[in-house]
Amino acid sequence: MAARPVSLADVRRARRTLAGVTLTTALESSRRLSALVGAPVRLKCENLQRTGSFKLRGAYVRIAGLSERERAAGVVAASSGNHAQGVALAAALLGVRATVFMPQDAPLPKVAATRGYGADVRTYGEVVDEAVRGAQEYAHETGAVFIHPFDHRDVVAGQGTVGLEILEQCPEVATVVAGLGGGGLLAGIAVAVKALRPDVRVVGVQAAGAAAYPPSLAAGHPVPLARPVTMADGIRVGRPGAVPFRIIRDLVDDVRTVSEDELAAALLLCLERAKLVVEPAGAAPVAALLAEPGAFAGPVVAVLSGGNVDPLLLQRVLRHGMAAAGRYLSLRLLLTDRPGALAGLLDVLSSAGANVIDISHVRTDPRLGLTEAEVELHLETAGPEHCAAVGAALRAAGYAVMS
Repeated sequence: MAARPVSLADVRRARRTLAGVTLTTALESSRRLSALVGAPVRLKCENLQRTGSFKLRGAYVRIAGLSERERAAGVVAASSGNHAQGVALAAALLGVRATVFMPQDAPLPKVAATRGYGADVRTYGEVVDEAVRGAQEYAHETGAVFIHPFDHRDVVAGQGTVGLEILEQCPEVATVVAGLGGGGLLAGIAVAVKALRPDVRVVGVQAAGAAAYPPSLAAGHPVPLARPVTMADGIRVGRPGAVPFRIIRDLVDDVRTVSEDELAAALLLCLERAKLVVEPAGAAPVAALLAEPGAFAGPVVAVLSGGNVDPLLLQRVLRHGMAAAGRYLSLRLLLTDRPGALAGLLDVLSSAGANVIDISHVRTDPRLGLTEAEVELHLETAGPEHCAAVGAALRAAGYAVMS
């Protein structure tokens, strides 16, 4: 069998390179997740890493390994945000010129942060894979060194330092769960953990709409997705990297997928219960624990890979997460169009303990009769049982609930 592209010695060498550059991020306990799993669950907070994600680790190791001639030519990268920021800061720390290609829909705060670290940002394509092609063309034309977000042994080795920290911070760990896009983080963690503790179970988590690894592992080689779709831009990758794929195929025990609803619920839990701001990709391991808590032997370490979330996306995801958790109720109903009708409806909702977030009152519409009005309501509730109680209270008061 051919030697794996990254070894434990490579990861340890990467750690020496990163000394004084990256943080040893905290490992926080989660009582809520521990109760669900029935065993201790701890959160590895890479969302609190410099640049807001683990990506600085691999980017710095890769750029630090360049020759003086290569550094003089500059570096180029492609990313939806986290790798972009990692490359930008790493290049700035090492005195190297950086150009970063980002998809057109990259979150604006990530674009601004990347520029803030000193990189020249260029938008290209609709997904990361297209931005990668643009960056590779730029590298060919200018001689700049392309810094791949996950498909390089130095990048994988740098990300693997997360695994070393986990084993030191939680030596009794039984399962490590990490998000999975191109595969750099999961592959690096697997190299470190399996070399030192082969009994530890390593699990990757993909968004269901961008899950290229399950078919790739079944086929025995990387298989591209036509169009990956997920709000988790950090793991929205259409094709596994060749280097991490070999490692994940050999060392990772399981790859799971989670839905958008599960990602939203996980992000909400991290914010409410752990007091941690996490982007959707960073919440993927928590989503897997919520979806099937009995599938994970404890102690479990879930890697929160990033916290760079667009505030507008966060607002939408939180509302979606509240709906998925039964704490946000949207409905339409008909009223008799007469004075005091809307006030009477609000009295019923107040008595039922529902908090009105938004209300739309339509009185003129061809669909409505002369004496009818339509009301669309968005309510905050205490959970699924409360949602049912609110609906029952409205029906008991004689309202025709349409949805």
